[in-house]
Amino acid sequence: MTLHTEYYNELRLLKSTPAKVWFGLLLLVLLVIPTALEGYLLNLLTLAAIHVIIAIGLNLLTGYTGQISLGHAGFIGIGAYTSALLMLKLHLPFALALLAAGGVAGVFGFLVGLPALRLTGPYLAIATLGFGIAVGQILVKWESLSGGSLGIHPPKPSIGPLVFTSETHFYFLSISTMLLMTIGAANLIKSKIGRAFVAIRESEVAALAMGVNLTLYKTLAFAVSAFYAGIGGSLMGHLIGYISPDAFNLLVSIYFLSMIVIGGLASILGSILGSILLTALPYFLSGIKNLPMVIYGASLILIIIFEPYGLTGHWMKLRLYWRMWPF
Repeated sequence: MTLHTEYYNELRLLKSTPAKVWFGLLLLVLLVIPTALEGYLLNLLTLAAIHVIIAIGLNLLTGYTGQISLGHAGFIGIGAYTSALLMLKLHLPFALALLAAGGVAGVFGFLVGLPALRLTGPYLAIATLGFGIAVGQILVKWESLSGGSLGIHPPKPSIGPLVFTSETHFYFLSISTMLLMTIGAANLIKSKIGRAFVAIRESEVAALAMGVNLTLYKTLAFAVSAFYAGIGGSLMGHLIGYISPDAFNLLVSIYFLSMIVIGGLASILGSILGSILLTALPYFLSGIKNLPMVIYGASLILIIIFEPYGLTGHWMKLRLYWRMWPF
């Protein structure tokens, strides 16, 4: 039996591992973390959870459906501003504003997905890039709505009498939302919709021959991905307490694209690993000026050359080598 065969047998074995056991252990760890961390580190972990939500959504679009997006920062900005404005101007409850942020971003994702029906590869990348730039410019110019370059301050979120003011409150809010969104993505991938996404990624011609509605599923992939970005943008805005158009530029889109490439395309685990790594790197390398950006670039180059499956692929190989060890 070849190493290649053993590798994919290991993939199937990991998929058959009891999910309830792993999920229970994860919940236990997440509940214990606030007792061990506080201040900036807990805030950093909260931000990583929000990044996971956005990265999973982008991976559904790019990794599973094969549609690249360089304008994802636009969806994040739409979600952040939608949630903040609904609470500031219409005094909507946070829960409704959060869902509305995802919904409005999802509608824009659907609209962006319409041109994607005729575009692929670099042409699609340029189209989404134009969308992201346009959103930023509109937010700058529409000062009466967005506050222009000065930005706005979203209110503190609350659910009933509970107001999320401390790092611990934001941590549990972000972690619980991340878990719900992760479970939703995992179930989506296993469904008919997820199989249609993968079929489109592998071959649009073959998918069409098998009866996959390209118009429906390609626009749906953009809408779902944008919905995740809108939810993440809303949480990010309330966590930081300040949003401005400058916070949603091209570098942000590339940042999240880097997360899923480094973590592993077409992998929820890869989205989680990549998000945690790139969120934590600036903290550990903060003492050296400009080094985090060098690490981002070097990581992308090395992973593309030596590990095209990202951190997820490396983890699978380690598991495989452990199982093949004779002792």
